[in-house]
Amino acid sequence: MKKLFALFLLIAMNQMVLAQKTVTLEDCESQFLKNNLFLLASHYNIDASKALTIQAGIWDNPVISAELNAYNPDRDKYFDIGKQGQKVFGIEQLIYLGGKKRNEVKLAKTNEQLAELQFNDLLRTLKLQLRKSFYTVYYNSKSLETTDKQLAHIEDLINSYSVQAQKGNIPLKDVVRLQSLYLNFKNERMEVVNNNVEEQANLKLLMNSTEEIVPNVSKDEFSKYLKTIDFDLKSFENEAITNRPDYLAKQKEIDANELNVKWQKSLSLPDITLGAKYDQRSGAFNNEANLTVGIPLPLWNQNKGNIKYAKTILEQSKIEKQNFELQLQTEITSAWNKWDESRKNYVVIKPTVNSDFEAVYNGILTNFQKRNISLLEFTDFMESYNQANIQVNELKKKLALSAEELNSTINKDLF
Repeated sequence: MKKLFALFLLIAMNQMVLAQKTVTLEDCESQFLKNNLFLLASHYNIDASKALTIQAGIWDNPVISAELNAYNPDRDKYFDIGKQGQKVFGIEQLIYLGGKKRNEVKLAKTNEQLAELQFNDLLRTLKLQLRKSFYTVYYNSKSLETTDKQLAHIEDLINSYSVQAQKGNIPLKDVVRLQSLYLNFKNERMEVVNNNVEEQANLKLLMNSTEEIVPNVSKDEFSKYLKTIDFDLKSFENEAITNRPDYLAKQKEIDANELNVKWQKSLSLPDITLGAKYDQRSGAFNNEANLTVGIPLPLWNQNKGNIKYAKTILEQSKIEKQNFELQLQTEITSAWNKWDESRKNYVVIKPTVNSDFEAVYNGILTNFQKRNISLLEFTDFMESYNQANIQVNELKKKLALSAEELNSTINKDLF
């Protein structure tokens, strides 16, 4: 029975391993670009805009009309449409004037370009979200590894101390203190776990994956965020204006609104309907072949409301672009300050801090087991050690996240 249980346990563990996927950031982004459902759905907006551009260039169909005799009283004959009867045939085509079709096609093409820019901006936003979730999961997992190792040591001590307390060799308060330390670590761990669950869910959603994502970050990949970049607002702003699709979309909206004004003005001009008509007997003479011309009189509807509306939207889009330029400067300054502050905070840590922590931890644990230090000293150190490790991982995480936010703000990989 025990062997069977062990076999089932081994199979379950193998399935858990298979359900996990260790990936680099490059792997994540590759799968994200291929499988992300938001991007796939948004790309249809571009296809839809292209279809509307095609439709904008199509003219109205010609209209064919027919008039057939129902009853001829002179001959007392129904449906008299033969040589002695009566029938009329006509065909008409609407001819657009004032450049209506040309303006409509230009507007549709501009909207098509706008859809592409909106897609690229969605890609920029989701890419930043992917990178933030990737680094958050990685550094949270590192903190959890440290906490789990300490929890295992404390749990062993609790079991050992509980036995000794029952024998009366040590006071029960020592067991209670260890249990309190254990619960504190458990509560701190739960906060990190809850955050990791959310970010892990984001990763799976962005990558359209059901597997547990296990991020892997190399030292070189992290160290690139430590390089020094001088603050040059004008240069950064020029880069953002050139690269950011949401800024380019603002300008494209102005172009589209200007074209819409032209189109609405051209719609105020009347169009001509040209046609040809054949009348067998009801005209001035038999077998008439006539040319027809029709044009509406612009007496009441001159499209004034739509023209005024289009002009208002155009002025609004210009103001929005100016506001976006001011907002862009603020975003760049804020993003650079966050990254620079995170870099400075991390740089002050000595490169050997992690190995020093590990050596001190092992030394304290050994000395405590040999009874060279008190329980109070040991628990105080454990709390400090855990907090220090978590803070180091937090500094690394904040540095990576702020650097990626700066990249996204300018829409260029500075690191």
